[in-house]
Amino acid sequence: MTITQLEYLVAITDYGHFGKAAEACSVTQPSLSMQIQKLEDELEVQLLDRKKQPTQPTEIGLLIVQQARQVLQSCEKLKAIVDERKNELSGEVRLGVIPTVAPYLVPLFLKNFLDAYKDIRLKITEQTTESIIEKLKNGQLDIGLMATPSQDDLLKEYPLFYEELLVYVSPANALFKKKYALPEELDPNELWLLEEGHCLRSQIENLCQLTRQAAQLHQFEYKAGSLETLKKMVNTSGGLTILPELATQDFDEDQVELIRYFKTPAPVREIGLVTNRNYLKEKIVAALSDEIQKVVPPKMLQMQERSVVTP
Repeated sequence: MTITQLEYLVAITDYGHFGKAAEACSVTQPSLSMQIQKLEDELEVQLLDRKKQPTQPTEIGLLIVQQARQVLQSCEKLKAIVDERKNELSGEVRLGVIPTVAPYLVPLFLKNFLDAYKDIRLKITEQTTESIIEKLKNGQLDIGLMATPSQDDLLKEYPLFYEELLVYVSPANALFKKKYALPEELDPNELWLLEEGHCLRSQIENLCQLTRQAAQLHQFEYKAGSLETLKKMVNTSGGLTILPELATQDFDEDQVELIRYFKTPAPVREIGLVTNRNYLKEKIVAALSDEIQKVVPPKMLQMQERSVVTP
């Protein structure tokens, strides 16, 4: 049994396809298949159900995959211990970012980070908070960039900044004529929300004390997956939505006119980096934190007269 065989087994489980797993592992499919067969022969069990599409572990295979992930995480720890002792910032870093942060923040810090740390290979994917947390726990991600606190004892959090929540309102809406907004003034029948699974939706429901039923009073159901969609729905269909501050940074004058702030203390969401508690490359986390905090507006680094809305 080899570490490579375990890596191949986990890759097939993640990708559900021998060819895609081989590509991800930078080997030929026949070579990958041969190693999996050797592992099955040694263990004298069938680990994968090759008849199913996508390919899935068998019942015993699933248990082996779970243990394989733990073994591979332990191997990564060995490498991390050496890197930390050498004081080196290098290697692959898998970063998961929530969709309501990624398009507005990643372009601001990415180039500077890669220029400053040329030995780091950064792999970024957009994922929901639930997916990021799950993959941090099972070792499929190294770091998450998401709304915190997660309130999970298995994770370690590094708060970065506090992003104000703003109302984006149609001129036809009664709130447009007011200078400031109050959460209780927002009509759920006119409020456009992201689909279930986005932590920003949960934060807005908590802020406005919306029940699930009250948050679904539209004449038709629209499952918006992005903030850009919500903005366009307000522009074309009226109503209002709530946007995080970074999503409004490139607004033109006409769009700025549609923004209304909440009264003090302003509701904010805390954005931070999150890792598995056993993740050892703290210097990489610190470097990433530093580069991100350099590019966000300075006022976002402060908490004065603000109130964090929990996910």
